[in-house]
Amino acid sequence: MIPESKHKPCPCGSGRPYRECCEVFHQGKPAPTPEALMRSRYTAFVLKLTHYLRDTWHESTRPAGLDLEGSPDWVALKVMGSGHQGDQGWVHFRAIYRAGDGWGFLEEKSGFCREKDRWYYLSGDTSEGMLKPGRNEPCPCGSGRKYKACCL
Repeated sequence: MIPESKHKPCPCGSGRPYRECCEVFHQGKPAPTPEALMRSRYTAFVLKLTHYLRDTWHESTRPAGLDLEGSPDWVALKVMGSGHQGDQGWVHFRAIYRAGDGWGFLEEKSGFCREKDRWYYLSGDTSEGMLKPGRNEPCPCGSGRKYKACCL
């Protein structure tokens, strides 16, 4: 499920076109940092690329199966911090999704490890909640417009 136009902005929120951003990782190039891997995994959730998600999940914590049917409609990503030291890394992010008539979020501090020059997702500490944006606040969809002029 690839975007109709590879010139569309990448779902990861980088502002770059998908073809110049996460697509290169989805096609096999190793992500250079835990943040790049996490962004490409978020995009894989948006595009429902289960094979990529499984391939980038460390074998020690990878689930036996991965079914994205019924997965939320992911709409925006905000990276709040990231880093790595040696072969260990972390990313703190918040992913926004549509929840019925409203909005929800998943916030996670993810752990990553590097093996043979490839980063892998290990696990994360997560929390979830509902968002209640005000009419004059930025829209949770990430459009940059006010909520009242966008998705209200």
